Amino acid sequence: MSDWGFVASLVLARIAFGYQFQSLASLGPELVAQFGLGYASLGTLIGLYMAPGVFLAFPGGLLGRRFGSRVLVGAGLGLMAGGAFYAALDFNPAGIGVGRVISGMGAVALIVMQGKMIGDRFGGPRFMPVMGLLTGAFPVGVGMVALTKGGLLAVMGPPGLFLAGGAMAVVSLLLFVVSVRDQQPTGPRWSMPSRRECVLVVIAGLVWTAYNAGYYGFLSYLPSLLAARSHSVAVISAVLTIATWCNLPATVLGGAMAARWGNGRVFLVGTVAGVVAVAGPAFADWPFVWGILFGTAASIHAGVILAVGTLSARPENRAVGMGLFYTTYYIGGAMLPAVCGGAADYAGTPAGALVAGALLSALAAPFYGLHRLLQRRWA
Repeated sequence: MSDWGFVASLVLARIAFGYQFQSLASLGPELVAQFGLGYASLGTLIGLYMAPGVFLAFPGGLLGRRFGSRVLVGAGLGLMAGGAFYAALDFNPAGIGVGRVISGMGAVALIVMQGKMIGDRFGGPRFMPVMGLLTGAFPVGVGMVALTKGGLLAVMGPPGLFLAGGAMAVVSLLLFVVSVRDQQPTGPRWSMPSRRECVLVVIAGLVWTAYNAGYYGFLSYLPSLLAARSHSVAVISAVLTIATWCNLPATVLGGAMAARWGNGRVFLVGTVAGVVAVAGPAFADWPFVWGILFGTAASIHAGVILAVGTLSARPENRAVGMGLFYTTYYIGGAMLPAVCGGAADYAGTPAGALVAGALLSALAAPFYGLHRLLQRRWA
């Protein structure tokens, strides 16, 4: 199997992951109207997709080392499909929650192993661009929700988005099984990273968590804010499409820029742009301006953050290290949407969630600085 065929299979899986996650957030206005949900409850349902990772990410890294990434990722994609179909068939808040948990269990296996698989296969100058491509695939899936929502609602209603997400996971599973044949177990030993590796991995996980607080806050609550300001469905879909589809070239470009000019500069530019883009809609009704800023400058450092997490542990400890990285991330990812939703309820407007997401995302900067300081000291 060629290297790029392998990358394509993971990219398609990441697209399915993004589509499934965003499906519920995109349906926020419909679910609030149909079931009378508050924004905190909506945030809880969104966060349930991340909840399994709190308990499964670290064991997933151990299992990936023991049984191989092909087995673990294949099983994960099967769970992603099954959970999405369950949510579509039992379409009520409880059923959606159960389906989100099942799909989230599968997503754990996918994202814990992806960094290890790329890190093992791509070294040197190829690593950052490939990580950027993989990271940028998630927003493509998010953007596809905006493109397909109108047609699916007209034909199948809200459950149609969950059915589409399940179908994408099935296709990804088939392509992965066919194309990935050489990801063998890396050994029977349950090797553990050193204390210093664990500290660096956890701090990198906090950087990724902070970044995603703004990312998910923007995508989850901007639709509700724009709807409350009487923007049309077409405008909301266009803004989300710009904000997400621009992520892929921006993230790939950011990886190439980091390889040439260094991670720190790219990270700083991306973090500042992200805080402004996420908080901006709360203060100025310029949806396309914020969508463009969010999709371009605010996205260039995503691959940098994942690369920092991947390289914080030695190759022989990378599977377990990424499990620890994503355990840290999932703890925050399970709680932060509800925190942002609570801020929206407190403020009486979805703008409160965006301000909270921006403030949380700004914490990425001190965590990143601490990581670099310790890395230099321990080098």
